[in-house]
Amino acid sequence: MRESNISIKDKIRLLSEKPVSLKEYQIKGKESFLNDSFVLNKNIKNKEEIFYPLAHSTWDHKEHNAIIDQLYTGNLTMGEKVESFEKSFAEHFGVKYAIMVNSGSSANLLIAAALILLSKYDFKKGDEIIVPSLGWSTSYTPFTQYGIKLKFVDIDYQTLNIDSEKINNAISKKTKGVLAINILGNPSEFNKIKEICDKNKLLLIEDNCESLGAKYSKKYTGSFGVAASHSFFFSHHIQTIEGGMITTDDRDIFEYARSLRAHGWTRDSIEKKSINDTPIAKFRNSFNFILPGYNLRPNELNGVLGLTQLQKFPNFLKRRKENARIFKKLLGNQTYCSIQKCDEDSSWHGFSILLEGSLKDKRDHVIYELHQNGIETRPILTGNFLKNSVCSFMNYEISGILRNVEAVDRRGFFVGNSHINLENQLLRLTETINKFHKKIN
Repeated sequence: MRESNISIKDKIRLLSEKPVSLKEYQIKGKESFLNDSFVLNKNIKNKEEIFYPLAHSTWDHKEHNAIIDQLYTGNLTMGEKVESFEKSFAEHFGVKYAIMVNSGSSANLLIAAALILLSKYDFKKGDEIIVPSLGWSTSYTPFTQYGIKLKFVDIDYQTLNIDSEKINNAISKKTKGVLAINILGNPSEFNKIKEICDKNKLLLIEDNCESLGAKYSKKYTGSFGVAASHSFFFSHHIQTIEGGMITTDDRDIFEYARSLRAHGWTRDSIEKKSINDTPIAKFRNSFNFILPGYNLRPNELNGVLGLTQLQKFPNFLKRRKENARIFKKLLGNQTYCSIQKCDEDSSWHGFSILLEGSLKDKRDHVIYELHQNGIETRPILTGNFLKNSVCSFMNYEISGILRNVEAVDRRGFFVGNSHINLENQLLRLTETINKFHKKIN
């Protein structure tokens, strides 16, 4: 059948079922335990029965009133509230510039675009960037969309972040950058990574979407690279409906990102005051486009929510760390699992669990038991990202053996963290896994 005659429904199905070509240095996964003697597809709980969800709303009357007040002003498209949030955000996290966009994914896109369009970085089509094999799809796709080749390396099994020891072996003559993704609130090893980048004249870029408020050597993540992305989606530390932020100390990246965010025009330039502001000059410069831009702007509701949430953020972070102490006490020394190692100051986006010992190959059963007890779970991001069929659209290479990310892919999952006390939820989590562990031993 010709492709033009295939329905869109069938096209999507074929893409989702497309076999992934696992290269010789990748480790193939075992068959799913869904096929064994346990029945795991009965008595599915409704959403209303979830006792321990992945995330909770951090809003109260302050956010509701802020939205209503902003609605009454009639100013809803991007304006002074967004700009005020940007300035407050930059000041809070110790960077010179912040540019708000409509998502963390858009932040990654504009970072890639700005670095490639700015000639001073000599970052161009055909160059390579070293990336961890555990990450989010839109951590990677912006680079491939601009013709940059991805070079995947393994992660550290304990921290889940890029293994800094693997970076050196992946560097080639075409390597221009390293992408550090701070996983689930945990800072990457920036001293080692920056040393490698400085020695080899490589750009360091951060995806900090899951790690707002984390610190490495008392410095906030999102301030180590030439630019960093942040996310304000519902399940993240700050919730603005949709929203993201770029942080940078580079004024050129700041200017380019502002232009790229809004059509590629000059209207949002911080240098606009130096341009002739006579009526005729304003008319001529109204639609003056200088870069191949997008429309990735947030709106004033996102901005006013960001301002409100930022005031609450210190308390959010304190509660997340208190929950983390309970989590580590309950599951940090169990023989049947290991948890994410965080030597630095993590902001604890969520709690990752890697099954070990007698539960090593029983993840499907554990997930089922947790579901039956009202506990929501997710994979640790995408697991081994190379197993996703989207990679057939990408120019990439794998450096070394992806042993650790493959183990995470087969044995890992995470549960949520929140700004509220989760002691009861974490107790049920532990009791459920303990009960199942005893059942099979």
